[in-house]
Amino acid sequence: MNNKKLVMLLVSLMLIFTLAACSSGGNSVNNPGSTNTAPDKASNDPAASNASGETNNAAEGSGDSKKTPEMDFDMGGRTIKIVNFWSLEIPEDNPDNIQRKKNLESLMKKHNFKVEYVVIDGAEYQNKVTASLLAGEPVGDFIAVSKSYTIPTLASQDLLWPIDEYTKNDKVFNPEVTNKVMQYNGRGYGFGGPTMGATGFFYNRTLINNLGMKPLQEYVDEDNWNWETFVQVIKEANKDTNNDGKLDTWGLASGGVLDSALASNETSLTKRDKQNLDDPRTVEVLNFISKLYTEKLVRPSEGGDWTEPSQFFRQGNTLLYSSGNYEAGALKNDMKDFEIGFIPFPKGPNGTSYYTPDTNPGAMVIPKAVKNPEQLMYIWEKIETYDSVYDYPGQDWYESLFDNENDINNVVLASKRFSFDSLSTYPSMPYYAFADEISKGQSVSTVIETYKTPFQAAIDEVYKK
Repeated sequence: MNNKKLVMLLVSLMLIFTLAACSSGGNSVNNPGSTNTAPDKASNDPAASNASGETNNAAEGSGDSKKTPEMDFDMGGRTIKIVNFWSLEIPEDNPDNIQRKKNLESLMKKHNFKVEYVVIDGAEYQNKVTASLLAGEPVGDFIAVSKSYTIPTLASQDLLWPIDEYTKNDKVFNPEVTNKVMQYNGRGYGFGGPTMGATGFFYNRTLINNLGMKPLQEYVDEDNWNWETFVQVIKEANKDTNNDGKLDTWGLASGGVLDSALASNETSLTKRDKQNLDDPRTVEVLNFISKLYTEKLVRPSEGGDWTEPSQFFRQGNTLLYSSGNYEAGALKNDMKDFEIGFIPFPKGPNGTSYYTPDTNPGAMVIPKAVKNPEQLMYIWEKIETYDSVYDYPGQDWYESLFDNENDINNVVLASKRFSFDSLSTYPSMPYYAFADEISKGQSVSTVIETYKTPFQAAIDEVYKK
């Protein structure tokens, strides 16, 4: 596997983990939602749920039309299997998870069922899940999946229950996941909960002070953090501080930010079953990426591997490094002489918000071979019904990573997802060759005309046109 594919795989896995952790709850009979967290953290992060479940207050939610009315049923001792890459068993490590565990125990007693947490190795996961569905013998009742092999492939074969009629409670279920990300032919086939974590830029506050630059946080506070000010900041940081004729500080560690730029301008390379390269918003993105390279704004590679940008940043002479907030601990550990901050990716000309791109979201699904999906969804919702001790999803995690309130707020700002299909969904798409052409300074219009046909062919292969 080449380095670029390895990077894509790692990013995809992190996003799936997030989704699974962000879902209806930090961990357990709660899984998918969407972002960049390691599975152990995701599974233990209660703030990810902030949702719903059975509580000791029988009158709770009586006036909330979005909550599913109380149901009375007996599952006859059935074992509900919950499948994922790591165990989703609910830990008792904080007040939220303790309440979720109590909700589950109460539900098991009331509705006469048991729960088994099934873990399948990530390397075998997709093949085992898909094979079990095709054979009509699903590996579980709730299965964590990624969109790339689920929509349209599994949904189009009628292997999954549409569950959108059971996800009306938006305190538990993220409408974006069901009604957009996991939608096929007008129905929603998967669910998740509030999203956690974000990608953006780590930046070196110490370097900013040394260079006498305007603090980056001021751009965010002024609502003026956009592509234009971003380029301005890079130019200011690209300096020859010792007058030897060579740059010795740089503004940007790498220009490999295509997905983030697409999200920031609210566009994508594809739209469902069509290529989207010549969409005006997409063209703006490609011209922006091209500018980073043709104007030599990016710190030039020294022949390193895919970890080179992070190594550049760790040297302390590069201002901005694109990554997810999950990397904060490692960076701070390696850069003890520097103060590190976090800021969202800047808004594009058509951007209305800060975003984290999600090119392969995860979700929970229920196989069509499984009986009584309405009961299963009811149980999930009731497990996740509780009053969280946290102010927002991810709070305890963010506060463990950052001690600066602005950085924490920036992660929250950037945690909103912009989901779109890419290489994960269309494995034949020449994504890297396309991006390389842009980075080498090839005319954007030429690149678009060259790649429209192969992009469409890759899409048609999946949609079997």
